[in-house]
Amino acid sequence: MNIENKNLLPVITSENDIYPYLKKINQFPMLTDEEEKKLAIDWLKNGNTKAAQKLVTSHLRLVAKIAMGYRGYGLPLFDLISEGNLGLIQAIRKFDPDKGFRLATYAIWWIRASIQEYVLHSWSLVKIGTTAAQKKLFFNLRRLRNQLKKYEEGYLTNDQIKSISQDLGVTEDEVKQMEGRVFNQDFSLNTPLNDENDSEWIDQVEDDKIDVVTRVEERDELDKRKALYNQAVKKLEPRELEILTARRLDEEPKTLEDLSQKYSISRERVRQIENKAIKKLQEEIKLISETKLLPKN
Repeated sequence: MNIENKNLLPVITSENDIYPYLKKINQFPMLTDEEEKKLAIDWLKNGNTKAAQKLVTSHLRLVAKIAMGYRGYGLPLFDLISEGNLGLIQAIRKFDPDKGFRLATYAIWWIRASIQEYVLHSWSLVKIGTTAAQKKLFFNLRRLRNQLKKYEEGYLTNDQIKSISQDLGVTEDEVKQMEGRVFNQDFSLNTPLNDENDSEWIDQVEDDKIDVVTRVEERDELDKRKALYNQAVKKLEPRELEILTARRLDEEPKTLEDLSQKYSISRERVRQIENKAIKKLQEEIKLISETKLLPKN
């Protein structure tokens, strides 16, 4: 099944396409939890490519937002976005809606992995290094260097090199070597994407309507907590759930005395049942959380 139907998905092939591309993807609506799950199931079980394409288009802004974070590596933004889109498609192919996570949470890992792999290859693995520590150094050196040298020019001082090496768990020599490779004049990471003004199309992704990563993460966190709670409460006995709800979740919580009279038990017994229900709920939520892991690099 081909998700990448160019007649149905917006295409970006050059720097000139960026502004109209960003305007176009802003028009695709974001999906509710229910809509997303329905489409994902339709794609997973029936191979419905139209459902998969809706999942793709609703997350293209997320890809663009993440790709913006890699602009400093001197690579064309349209290539970064294209690579991120491939990561998104890969995520959709592997996404299982029954795991309890939203697609965005799952896809972020795949999008970043795809973009990072492209950056590494573009910069030449010979110059960057291939170990996990060297890759971590490459992708974090610029950020840490800017933090330490906010108002200074030139190379890092020995103290700054030591600080970065300790922070990233690499040797001081590795920091020196990577700084020389990354910030050498022949390999400038500050190549502008637009000689005139790049703020127009960046603003298309970073305005208050399209702060996609923040909004998705906040919404997903709430959805995830609800899903965990709804699954965990199934472990409670009916009376435990009723007492917990009456004491902690109702708009007007009941007193121990109210529930004592309702169930014909002592107030202390009500308290014990409430505490037992809370403990069971916490343990079940922890157990569920530990069994639902995202893919690791």
